[in-house]
Amino acid sequence: MKIKVNGKEVVLEKELTVRGLLGFQNVEMQDYVTVQINDEFVSRDDFEALPVKDGDVVEFLYFMGGGAAEL
Repeated sequence: MKIKVNGKEVVLEKELTVRGLLGFQNVEMQDYVTVQINDEFVSRDDFEALPVKDGDVVEFLYFMGGGAAEL
């Protein structure tokens, strides 16, 4: 099965859940990552059960806070 992860094609031997894909891709700080599949955000509660399907486009996003604007 072929999917795209953060713009790169990935071939999976078997179906994985979102949580399984996070592990397969060695994603660091899994507690802080936001996952988007086919332009839709995935609830963290669904990571364990939601399967990734052939042709899916997956993005792993980290939202970072940043400094203050100069006044």
